[in-house]
Amino acid sequence: MAQRTRLHILLLILVFITPGKALAQYDKQQFFYRGQQLLFEGRYQQAIDNFNKLIQLDPELHEAYFFRGIGKYNLGDFLGARTDFDKALAIHPIFTLAYHYRAITHSRLGDYEKALADLQEAIDLRPGYNGLYFSRGVTYLLSQQFKLAEQDFNRFIRHEPRVSEAYLNRGACYLYLKDTVKALHDYDTAILLNKFDPEGYIRRSRVYAMQENYAAALEDLNQALSLEPDNSFAYFNRALIRFNQNDLTGALQDLERVLEEDPGNALTLYNRALIRTQIGDYNNALSDYDRVISINPGNVLAYYNRAALFIQMERYGDALRDYDKAIELYPDFANAYMNRSYVKNRMGLFAAAEVDYKTAQSKVNQYKSQLGDSTYSAFADTTQRFDRLLALDADFARKDFDNELLQYRDVDIRLKPLFKLLTGTSGNLIALERRYYYEELEKFLLKQSVPVYLFSEEPVVDPNQLSFLREQVRSLLQQSDDSPDLYFISGILDFQSKLFNASLLSYNQAISRDPDNVFYYINRAALQSEMIEFISSMESNVQILTLDESGTTRTRVQEQGRREYDYSGAIDDLEKAAMLAPDFAHIYYNLGNLYCLSGDFPKSIGNYTRSIELYPYLAEAYYNRGLIQIYLKDKEKGCMDISTAGELGIKDAYSVIKKFCVTE
Repeated sequence: MAQRTRLHILLLILVFITPGKALAQYDKQQFFYRGQQLLFEGRYQQAIDNFNKLIQLDPELHEAYFFRGIGKYNLGDFLGARTDFDKALAIHPIFTLAYHYRAITHSRLGDYEKALADLQEAIDLRPGYNGLYFSRGVTYLLSQQFKLAEQDFNRFIRHEPRVSEAYLNRGACYLYLKDTVKALHDYDTAILLNKFDPEGYIRRSRVYAMQENYAAALEDLNQALSLEPDNSFAYFNRALIRFNQNDLTGALQDLERVLEEDPGNALTLYNRALIRTQIGDYNNALSDYDRVISINPGNVLAYYNRAALFIQMERYGDALRDYDKAIELYPDFANAYMNRSYVKNRMGLFAAAEVDYKTAQSKVNQYKSQLGDSTYSAFADTTQRFDRLLALDADFARKDFDNELLQYRDVDIRLKPLFKLLTGTSGNLIALERRYYYEELEKFLLKQSVPVYLFSEEPVVDPNQLSFLREQVRSLLQQSDDSPDLYFISGILDFQSKLFNASLLSYNQAISRDPDNVFYYINRAALQSEMIEFISSMESNVQILTLDESGTTRTRVQEQGRREYDYSGAIDDLEKAAMLAPDFAHIYYNLGNLYCLSGDFPKSIGNYTRSIELYPYLAEAYYNRGLIQIYLKDKEKGCMDISTAGELGIKDAYSVIKKFCVTE
């Protein structure tokens, strides 16, 4: 958004921070400066890992929490960043920059009141720090306090007259205050100061479009695209201009370009549906409306305009259902009653049609009598067209558009896999104080004939090496078939070679010889789960936890000849393992996965929680529990869990946070 308080810009301020006495030791200094360098280079995950180590060395080091918060912020983990800024301020209550950055974070989370309170604290501490007025101006702008925003940008510009972003933001204030002359002047100034920033041209094009100066608007958008050829927002706006110039082909081409980059963008799909309807491409228009409604089931205009399309296709029953839905969403929608009356007449439902017609007239009369009341629904205004292309409802420029794109992506997010014992290189780089130590596991691993370790993600192993080891184990089994551990190792090697049935037979043999070995049950349960996933994927019935385009979540089956899959055998194995080793954290993690796949989310969360109680650094448990809590609409808890998973090293966490944890 026009919020140009991007942290990589503000980080320039931080070079003046010098470590305090707590950093006297050389190793702390090294971690501190290395972490700063990683932030400057944009290597945020590595920076977080670095500051984790620094916090372990000195848990009272406020700068470490502060810089880790910056890393999280830049990865889109605003909840995690806010928590770190809280910690920094708890240790050092007059740390101005922590107030500043926490304010920016509150703003991104939509909590403008807290953001303004933090900015006031920072201003009280350092009234001469101009960047605070810029940030407060942005916060006022976002909270629609436009006069106050203008005042802060005025103050900032007096002291920093060559910052183009300040003019872009003040221009947005002027637009909301209906002063297009001042807005245009600010956008002109921003372009003079930075001719290579496409955003200035995009903003100015919006003012030209409002003035119906479409030639100038088109010229600006072409210039923006020459500077940044993949700027989706510029293509989107150019489509609107071309449509207004009756260049429907050009408008469609621009919308197609947006959808190439962001195929789940609801607003672009909606506009394309309107144009496709206008040119008679009804089937494709219908497909677009279907996708918009699947993304946003509350989009009243999508139902209303799809109903009109159904009328043109003479599908009156479908049109009736869509008008029903539009009226359900907006009971004052006079045009919907009027059109539904027409549909009912065509279907021979004359009495019902008359009722709708009278209702529409009543809504219109009520609307006319309350025109002075701005709260009254404009959907009762029959003079208004509801089939116009929609522009974004803000002139904040690009961030709003990016957020809209982000909000509506259809992304399948899988749980982190079950833990099991496999052969391969350990790669366990967890610090000693965080490493999970379970005595019985260590003893078991030491006595195996082939090196095995506990893995979640399957390690890469040379197939030739696997074949060689399998032959060796077979040879040993021929010499003595009474060793349960040899059968167990054989099961591992068969599993890693994707010989699932052979692996299951080997695990069965191991368990029959040693029915009290907890690790045998853990691996057999993981194998059974893997077999179900493999079979379902072959049948295109892949069950996954899905966070869908509308930001909702569900467990779904992508189906072609749907089958139900039974995880009870795997669950029984793990419940048996839990009886044998009630203090082994990874058993409960695995149970959490299987109960999730079985649809029992309360039990799933309970088991993840138990695993975390036993091992507080089990990152995968936080990650999976977070996904399920988001699914259950407990977004704040879920996002905090995802944040913790990211802090503990799960890199996928930040893509989840960016897609589903940012409140706009």
